[in-house]
Amino acid sequence: MGRPDSTPLPKQQGPTTRMALVPAQRLSGWVDRFAAGHGPVQEEMVDDGLQLKASDGALALLRAPWPVDGRPGRGAGSIERLASLAAQERGLGILLVRRGGFAVAAASGQRVLASKGAKRYADARSTAVYAAQVFADHRIEYIVPGGDRTLVDQVLAQPPLGALAGRTRLAFLDIQDTKPAVLAKAAADACAIRITVTDPSPSSR
Repeated sequence: MGRPDSTPLPKQQGPTTRMALVPAQRLSGWVDRFAAGHGPVQEEMVDDGLQLKASDGALALLRAPWPVDGRPGRGAGSIERLASLAAQERGLGILLVRRGGFAVAAASGQRVLASKGAKRYADARSTAVYAAQVFADHRIEYIVPGGDRTLVDQVLAQPPLGALAGRTRLAFLDIQDTKPAVLAKAAADACAIRITVTDPSPSSR
C-alpha cells in the first residue's frame, strides 16, 4: 500500500488591496496607466466615490479629499471633475502629534502658510494653545489629523481650540515624525485623491 501524498496543497490567493495617494494633476495619467495594466475600464459612481472596474476584474475606488459640500469640480467627464475638485484650495488645520513631538500648520491647499512645532511632546493643553495660535489668523475649514490618534483626540478636546475642534476631520495621516518637512507632505497628502486598488485573485483572471 503506497504512502499517502503529504505534499501540501497550494494556498488559495485571494484579492489583494493597496492604497495610493494621487495629486490632482496626476490623476489622468494614473487612470491611463491603470487601464493599460488591467484593460479597458468602466466608471460607476458609488457611495464612497468613483469606482473604476477593469476588464481583468481589478477595481479602483477613487475618493475625493473633501466631503461633499456644494463645491463640485468642473469638467466634461468624471475623472476631470474629480481632479478639479481635488485641486480646489481649502483651508486646512494640520495637527500632527506623537509622543516624541508635535507639529501644527495652517495651509491653503498644499501651501503651508504658518506652522509651529517642537521635538518634545508637550501636554495636550499646551499643544492646543500652539495650534490655536497658528490657526487663529487663517481660514480653517477642515482638520488634518495625524500621528497618534489618542493624543490628537486629547488635543482637540482642549478649550483653546474651541469651535475648531468641531470642524470636519479629513483622513487620518500615518506619520512617523513631526519635523517641519513632514508638514509639507501632510498638506500634499491631505489634498490628494485617495485610491484603493483591489487586484483580482490569480484564479479569477
